[in-house]
Formats: sequence, structure tokens, C-alpha cells
Amino acid sequence: LTDRPEAPPTHSPGPDTVRAAATLIMRGADPAHGGFGKAPKFPTPTNLEFLVAALDFLEPRQAAECAQFLTHTAREMARRGLYDQLGGGFHRYCVDASWTIPHFEKMLYDQGQLLSFYAELVRRSHDGKDLVWPIRETVDYLRREMRAPDGAWHASQDADSEGVEGRYFVWTPDEIRDALGDEAEAFCTAYGVRAAGNFEDGRSQLVDEAREPRERFEAARARLLEVRHQRIPPATDEKRVAAWNGYVISGLARAASVLDDASMLSDATTAADFVLTSMRDETGRLYRIHDGRRARQPGFLDDHASMLSACLDLQRAGAGERFLLEARHLAEEILDRFADRETGVLYLTPSDAAPLIHRPRAEHDGATPDAAGLALLGLTRLAALSESDELASFVELAIGEHAGALERMPHAFPTLLRAVALRSRGPAVAVIVGEPDGQETRALAARARTVLRPEDAVIVIHPGQNEMEGVATSWLMGRETIDGRATAFVCRGRTCSLPVHEPAALVADLVP
Repeated sequence: LTDRPEAPPTHSPGPDTVRAAATLIMRGADPAHGGFGKAPKFPTPTNLEFLVAALDFLEPRQAAECAQFLTHTAREMARRGLYDQLGGGFHRYCVDASWTIPHFEKMLYDQGQLLSFYAELVRRSHDGKDLVWPIRETVDYLRREMRAPDGAWHASQDADSEGVEGRYFVWTPDEIRDALGDEAEAFCTAYGVRAAGNFEDGRSQLVDEAREPRERFEAARARLLEVRHQRIPPATDEKRVAAWNGYVISGLARAASVLDDASMLSDATTAADFVLTSMRDETGRLYRIHDGRRARQPGFLDDHASMLSACLDLQRAGAGERFLLEARHLAEEILDRFADRETGVLYLTPSDAAPLIHRPRAEHDGATPDAAGLALLGLTRLAALSESDELASFVELAIGEHAGALERMPHAFPTLLRAVALRSRGPAVAVIVGEPDGQETRALAARARTVLRPEDAVIVIHPGQNEMEGVATSWLMGRETIDGRATAFVCRGRTCSLPVHEPAALVADLVP
């Protein structure tokens, strides 16, 4: 149980490993319907997020093909039965290859990860309008049905209601006619509702077969949602899970930056504040579960890793520098309680938990990110921003510890390879100097948050400010406004761009 016999790797993980993993994952791609493999078909956001990051490492033809596949997948998932066409949000998986009939359960972790994926596609797209509405509708669903009174997010919703799977979601033509009247026939044609049905007992899961602009049938969908609310809904699992809340906080923060939506950032901040206060013990250690009355169960590695990423995403999105301090605390917890600093191993359970016959390690990605990979991704980001040798050395050791597995089966570790990719290209840091509430400063910061990659950092400082807790002084020293105007610098390693005043001149590749 404890030994992990492995042949020694022949080379260190790097860009070649990223490219190899992308090639292997794309071998399972479904070019017709998007996604991977045949039935049952899961959205696999860990693969999707990795492939977006891998675009920077692929040769142009392969990158174009991969980008086209990712966009096709995002459109197919949102237009077909995996997506709740009336209420928003994604079901857990589909029982067929064409995303038609889902298992109707909705998991919080899917919503959060897919928000991040869609936001990054929109950020990279020249025309991502048809990818924006799934973000906004999913956020509306979360607010309407998954938000707890304390501002955190519930864990899941069942597939069944009244003892029947999917009963709450599916429709017959007669039910559509009763609700929509004269518009019913056009709606049924557009959304694939036929007498025979595509599900059970002549009922149909709505599938947007017409693929018209989302504004078409907006009023009809709203009316059907009102009618659906009169049905007995599936049960909601109202516990709050720290890791799953972290995925949604990150998704909201990233979407807020891309869409310039302050309300999404506010929702993310509220949820984070709940987790970081009500889901900690008196010593500051994170719990995994909150049942609405009290927190329980010491947090696992994935809870700490997810909240580490969430705090970094919140700071980047402009929620406040205090989240850098929270990120630093979570990083210290990971190193002190989950890591073997001599070998680079990351364990799923903390060192002070109840002893087990075998202390489990974090394993490869599944429906949620590999906890070790997500931890190393967050530690890589924080190490670059703080220029911490301690963090950087551990990341290097831990990635090396995985080198043999990455060489044999790189496609099994997409989240870990996002950390490898980030280390390979080096994180960028945008430093915006100006009055934080000034219009020019806000415009430059908003531009930086949009054009830089999501793991790159954005720092806003006052003129003359040379220190910020959690940020290495080397990023800040010598950064001054020019001609009294808000000024931006984009740096990578020791190389920085010339000062920038106009937001349009701030682009991702100002430095190599």
C-alpha cells in the first residue's frame, strides 16, 4: 500500500509533457458532438481547462484544431440536454454520446469548474457572445436555487422528484401548449419536443435544436420556468463543501473579470468570507463541511487547494489584497499538514487527523481536480508573486516526484500539468500604479484582468507604494506613475514592459 514502484523518468516534466498529454486527450475527442468518448458522457472540465492552457504550447495547426474543438464542445454542451435550457446550470452527465438525455442531478462542482472554462474561452475568443449566456444563466441558477442564506453554495440537487428521475425537467407537447398557447408549436419545433418524446412516457428533455440567438424564445422559456416552479422540485443537499464552494468562487471571480460584472465578484466574495470564517476552528484550521448549523470534518487537501486558488482568483479580480494573506495561510497549511517536504508527496488527509491504516495520497483527476495538482498550481502562482524560495522549491520537488507517472500517462494529470505549463512559461504580473478609485487606474486594471491569463497576477498600488504583504518588493520597487497618469507595467521574471497609459496598449505579450 505504501510503496509506489516506478521506473525512473528519463526527463523532467515540461512543455513536451504538456504537448504529449494534449495529444493523448485529443485522441478521445468526439469531433461530432464535442466532449470525450462515447456514452455515458461527462463534461470533464479538468480536461477542458487543461486543453485551454495547452493552446499556448501547441504548434499553430494543432492549437487551432484544439481551440475549434473546445469551442464546439462548449456550444454543444450548452445547447443540448446536458444543460438545463429553462433554469440554467449543467446536469451531471449524459447517458448518450450526443448530450441529449442527462442524469438529471446537478453538482455544485460542475457549475464552478464550467464557469471557469467558459470564462476563459470567452476571454480568448474574438467573438464569444454565444458563450456568454451559459455563464450568466448558470450564475442566475446558482443564485436562485443553490445559494444558502449565509451566501455560501449548496452541494447538489437530486435527479429525482416524486420518486421519478427527470420528472421535474421534462415536457410533453400538451404541457407546452397549455403554457405557451400559440407559440407552443414553434417552441416545440425549436426544442425537440415531439409526441413520441426523447425520454420516457412521451416526455422530452429540452434540446435547443434550432440554435437561434438566445434572445429568441426568451419569454417562452421564462414562462415555462414559472410553470415548472409549480411542480415538486428535486431535493437539494444543503450542506456546504469547502472545496466545491472554492470551485464556484473561482468561476465567479474569473467570469466577473471577463464580463466586467461586479455582482458576480460580490457573490464570490460573500461565499469566500463564509468559508474562511464559519468553516474554520478556533485555531484557523479549515473544515470541510457546514450543515447550516455548524462546521465539521477537518478539511482535506482538496478543500485547502480549492480555497487557495479561490483566494488568488479573488485578489486578481479586485476583491481585495486581504485574500493574498488568506492564500498565504492556506499555502502554509498545505506545506505544514499535508506535505512531506523531503519527498514532495502530498497527502489527501492532514497529518493531525485520526490515524489510518494507510494515509491516502491525492490521486489523478476525475470529476473534480486532482487535489495535489490543484495545490501545486496555486503554490506556483503564490511562489511567483511572493518570490518565496520555500514554495518554489517544494513545487519543484513535488512535480519531480510525479515525473515518472507524468511520463507514463500524462493525460491522467491535467490539473498537475497546468502547474507544469505555468512554470514552463512563467507567470506574468501586471502592476497598476495609480489612485485605486481613479477611473484611469480602474480601466487599466480591468484591461489587465481581461487580457492576462487567469493564473497571471494583477496588482494595484498607490503611487509611491513599495510594499504589499504577500507580494515581493521586486515587483513594486521603482513602479511610479508617469506624467501624473495611472501607469501599468507587465512583468515576467526580471523583464518588464515599458510603462503603459492606455488600456488598449496593454496586451498579454508585452513581455516575452
